[in-house]
Amino acid sequence: MLAIRCDRYYRYAELTEILQDCAAAYPHLVSLSSIGRSYEGRDLWLLTVTHQATGPAAEKPALWIDGNIHATELAPTTACLHLLQVLLNGYGDDAEISRCLDTRAFYICPRVNPDGAEWALAEQPRLIRSGTRPYPDRPPQPPGLQEADIDGDGRILMMRIPDPNGAWEPSPDDPRLLVRRSPTAVGGQYYRVLPEGYVEHYDGVLIDLPEPPENIDFNRNFPIQWRPECEQAGAGPFPTSEPEVRSLVEFVTRHTNITGVLAFHTMGGLLLRPYSHQSDEKMPPIDLQTYQKIGVQGTKMTGYPALSVYHHYRSDAQQVTTGAFDDWAYEERGIFAWTVEVWSPLRYLGIAEGHPLHWYNEHDPADDLATLQWSDEELQGEGYVDWYAYEHPQLGRVELGGWNDLFTWRNPPPSLLESEVARFPDWAVWNLLISPRLELYEASYTALGSALYRVRLAVQNTGWLPSAVTQKAADKKIIGGCVCSLTLPTGARLVAGDREIDVGQLDGRADKPASPLRRHGDPTGDRAKAEWIVAAPQGGTVQLIARHERAGIVRAAVILPSQD
Repeated sequence: MLAIRCDRYYRYAELTEILQDCAAAYPHLVSLSSIGRSYEGRDLWLLTVTHQATGPAAEKPALWIDGNIHATELAPTTACLHLLQVLLNGYGDDAEISRCLDTRAFYICPRVNPDGAEWALAEQPRLIRSGTRPYPDRPPQPPGLQEADIDGDGRILMMRIPDPNGAWEPSPDDPRLLVRRSPTAVGGQYYRVLPEGYVEHYDGVLIDLPEPPENIDFNRNFPIQWRPECEQAGAGPFPTSEPEVRSLVEFVTRHTNITGVLAFHTMGGLLLRPYSHQSDEKMPPIDLQTYQKIGVQGTKMTGYPALSVYHHYRSDAQQVTTGAFDDWAYEERGIFAWTVEVWSPLRYLGIAEGHPLHWYNEHDPADDLATLQWSDEELQGEGYVDWYAYEHPQLGRVELGGWNDLFTWRNPPPSLLESEVARFPDWAVWNLLISPRLELYEASYTALGSALYRVRLAVQNTGWLPSAVTQKAADKKIIGGCVCSLTLPTGARLVAGDREIDVGQLDGRADKPASPLRRHGDPTGDRAKAEWIVAAPQGGTVQLIARHERAGIVRAAVILPSQD
């Protein structure tokens, strides 16, 4: 029984060892490979999970799952590890998992951004958005405050500095908390609040908060509606300029059997779908309906609401995001892609729903008391750190404290990590089981006389999704149709029909209404057939194959009797 501890966060060497051990212990279900290397040269590990005795992954519908594309979003790696554990332990005992791995495959990349994660998990952490490559060009240490663990305790907290012009004052309910200073208040104890760090080139007056030298955002670097830095911060010098993003794009593009994407991020406790940059009206109606059905099931299975980024998640009505993975996967690969925002302390405490930034900008002060109580009682004070004095090298006497943001807001506290990521395996399996699946309907022959035979191969899509997966893929002809072919026995020849016949796309069941009212009918668009006329005086075995890039492969044999 595989036992991976999911109540802690792993550095790269430990993660690599876990993945290697899993591949060694379960060679019939797991293979480990690298899809590329990071900017600092670390392997981007990929787990291919399928029952290899039932066929290679490349011949099965597959689901791509990844995590930790952003440096400090660490819980997604654990979500991937927990899914791996559930799959391996469930195979042979759980009917749905067994059926899934017998007929389909998972591609799991637990850590897209190993460099940024390594910085975040270092003994003295550095917290950046994505990759560690300096971008855009700017001085290595721009003037102003540089976030850092200045007292060496392994955390980056906040600094509060007494300042008569400060924007914050102690809460009357608990002086550890800071609340907004009243617009007309004077004569009280006020503070200026800054991230923990050093002030480069401090002149004793001004403190800027410059962007860090490493300001790339991998999730703005995908080749979809890409915009330059002046329009979309962190987008990179050109689409897929970053090796981590390029490796992901190349793999997904080359593996046309991928039928869906779950990209794990933090935070918000949300299931987000495209588009980021435009309205639902721009999406084919059948794709929108299917997205909504998948979202309903996702909410039922995970407890997270399913939302459109454009309509429900933007923090500013005028602001749109471009260059994101889920948008690219849907628009350019024609597959249903989701961004899963793991963890919300607000939802955990029953405080708020929806976009966390909306709450941050305006909320009831009682919410702050509730979160502080949570830290005191459930986290033993490790979430909100009581303020303590520190002699700052540039600012003099300050106080360090406040929220340990990395492991309370950005990621679940370790004690809550496993229970949070346990929400997702069932939905992941469900997302793969809805994929198109090519199966044999009929393989037969009819004797026509004079050593002639009509050979028929009929196949059907038994999956819920159509063989193209989306209407977007069908409209843009991203994926070819089902191709049926035959190989003749010795002495036989093809009289009529092409050796390869494209029978087109096969319908699924995703477009069905809630009930078959009115004059409903179910045509056999889920089936297709190919026929050939074969001359085979000596009989023999005709080998038949139906192949679809996303729905898999069917092989059959028809034995023709000899007419000698």
